[in-house]
Amino acid sequence: MILKKITIALLFSVSIFAQKQARIIEDFNKNWNFKLGDYPEATNASFNTSDWRTLQLPHDWSIEGAFDKDSKTKQAQGFLPAGKGWYRKVFTIPASSKNKTISIEFDGVFKNSEVFINGKSLGIRPNGYISFSYDLSPYLNYGQANTIAVKVDNDAQPNSRWYTGSGIYRNVRLVTSEKLHVRKWGTFVSTPEVSTKKSKVHLEVTIDNDNDTTREFTLVTSILDAKNKEVANKISVEKIGAKTFETKVHNLDVLKTQLWNTENPYLYKIITKIYEKSVLVDNYETPLGFRFFNFDAEKGFSLNGVPTKIYGVCLHHDNGALGAVENIHAVRRKLTLMKEMGANAIRMSHNPHSLEMMQLCDEMGFIVQDEAFDVWKKKKVTNDYHKDWDAWHKQDLEDFIKRDRNHPSVIMWSIGNEIREQFDSTGIAITRELAKIVKSLDTTRPVTSALTENVIEKNFIYQSGALDLLGFNYKHEDYKDFPTKFKGQKILASESVSALETRGHYDFPDGIKAWPTKHGAPFDGNADWTVSAYDQVKSYWGATHEENWKTIKSQDFMAGTFIWTGFDYIGEPDPYPYPARSSYFGIVDLAGLPKDVYYMYQSEWSNKTVLHILPHWNWKKEQEVEVWAYYNNADEVELFLNGKSLGKKSKQNDDLHISWRVKFEPGTLKAISRKNGKVVLEREIRTAGEASKIDLKAGKTAIKNDTYDLVYVTVSMTDKDGNLLPKAMDLINFEVTGGGKLVGVDNGYQANLDSFKANSCKLFNGKCVVIIQSNGKKENIKLKAMTTGLQASTIEVKVN
Repeated sequence: MILKKITIALLFSVSIFAQKQARIIEDFNKNWNFKLGDYPEATNASFNTSDWRTLQLPHDWSIEGAFDKDSKTKQAQGFLPAGKGWYRKVFTIPASSKNKTISIEFDGVFKNSEVFINGKSLGIRPNGYISFSYDLSPYLNYGQANTIAVKVDNDAQPNSRWYTGSGIYRNVRLVTSEKLHVRKWGTFVSTPEVSTKKSKVHLEVTIDNDNDTTREFTLVTSILDAKNKEVANKISVEKIGAKTFETKVHNLDVLKTQLWNTENPYLYKIITKIYEKSVLVDNYETPLGFRFFNFDAEKGFSLNGVPTKIYGVCLHHDNGALGAVENIHAVRRKLTLMKEMGANAIRMSHNPHSLEMMQLCDEMGFIVQDEAFDVWKKKKVTNDYHKDWDAWHKQDLEDFIKRDRNHPSVIMWSIGNEIREQFDSTGIAITRELAKIVKSLDTTRPVTSALTENVIEKNFIYQSGALDLLGFNYKHEDYKDFPTKFKGQKILASESVSALETRGHYDFPDGIKAWPTKHGAPFDGNADWTVSAYDQVKSYWGATHEENWKTIKSQDFMAGTFIWTGFDYIGEPDPYPYPARSSYFGIVDLAGLPKDVYYMYQSEWSNKTVLHILPHWNWKKEQEVEVWAYYNNADEVELFLNGKSLGKKSKQNDDLHISWRVKFEPGTLKAISRKNGKVVLEREIRTAGEASKIDLKAGKTAIKNDTYDLVYVTVSMTDKDGNLLPKAMDLINFEVTGGGKLVGVDNGYQANLDSFKANSCKLFNGKCVVIIQSNGKKENIKLKAMTTGLQASTIEVKVN
């Protein structure tokens, strides 16, 4: 017996990497037909789709529509259309796959989806944020045509407090495996002991046996480091009964462990393989990161034993001009901007985000607060998730945890955001139920909920005693009392700020403005629906960015903060009514262009040396202008106007910016930061002259010809010397040729009612952004930008 085990070990250690992949995961996004409306007869194979569109998923039909003041989605979803739609695809499965298990995986469909295969309904899924799958095997015509149809019903409105999109807006895959295979989301990895010398890995693997007979198999676990070198393995001989599933356990040790953290997010991966008589029948990959963390009632948060403040932002799931369409390149751009700002954490507001988002947070080093629900049984809007709660919340929560629990970036589970049950006794039982479901699937992370009530007697979610970590939204002025009020509790600012800005628009500060001054009072806003980019306007429930950060940084017991929000998002354009259609809360605008406060955070949160001055330098002669500077790594900043010093300033006490009152005269405004008398950085802003050129800057020089890759091109109007015209609002027309197609335009202006899908875009405060996607042709992309009175500009992007 010992000899047999040694032989098996030698066999598999030699052959594990040499054999082909047994599990086939196929991109199933291409060549779908789509039509708006209700077409129940589309489930029939003979149905005629000649007048339907052919498109590639992911797809969001709402973002393609026109803004309508009378839309049923209302202001909360940006006045864009919803409705019903059907998707249909004809495909063939080879006859050789008849004895295999074939499933279809949907990462997200908004919402109320029903999937049909060859006329057979496979099931419904009301929740638009949950990933799900169906086994197609019993209903397929092998070697012949098959018809899959998906009904999407997003007609009942309003059903959300923000833009959701409509349709199959995330990726779809077809998975072919042998009948003996690892179940979907069938692995759970934990690391009971972690150190740089040696770490322990506990792996649970759930195996499905769809065969009619008992099977004996060999289970092989291999842990690979970031260079794909094997660092640990385990082999066992197992048995499983017919038509059943069982969970098997492997425990392994990894020596000289590289730890995952926010600055060096080192990733391993686990390869699970199943062999029958030395033949590979399945392979399954699981992400692995070694890290340990702690929330402390007095000292806040630590990661791998290092005190770490959570510098977090809340993000909604939309991708600006792409709408809800999930594209890994769009998500990477979004996260890169946050990382460069200094953020180390993302709150997935307020429902599960995409698989791509989770993978990138692992790879880029973000701490994640993974959030399940915005609503329980008590509604927030008429047709929201409260209607599906009783029937679906248990399965939705379980599927959410199973999908995401192997991601090292996930540090905490949030079971709700501003849930209304916190105000009545039903909140006690529901909180305990949800926490119990989470703990039944994962005991390695704390359970939290984003609370709004800090009076203990009024907060029944807190009274449940089921939360491991208290998350509080806003009320920063009360934080100082929390250690006494919530003695011994671990506390996080789960949502904060809600300040408002419009990129590049400046109303000169006359003190902090609250919108409204009290609940119900009118907002004294601007006629063009803008808000000053100075950090001076806040919601009545929130704070300015500086107010909040001063509070958080000074209180060690606060584990950190999640700013509302990292980016502007479609919908919720409070306080303005129509035509405002997107939020003002972001640190970065909807087009992905940073607002000035971005640099305040960069100066505080990042290791970058920062000197940023605002506003622009095109004003009326003798107009008094408030000049602000954000800086770090320096003792002082000196400001010059046309070579004349306007004085040196330095931050005092807990200041986060410095300022000068300057009478405008055209020319050059220059700031110099110094440390110990030596120059650290210099920044200049010049008065712009007449428009001379359309400047085009691509976010990358090359893209893949895979029909998914994106390039973002920033379009700016400049004078002959390259200075930005800060008030330019010209209409720019675009023409894209070669290996790309235009898929989105935006200028970041919250009241812009022009289509995100147009071939033109008005500049807003001198800038806009064009999004180009690979069209599959291996030809270089050429973007031509044209406007009246100026020579056209072109830029070329290589296609690999």
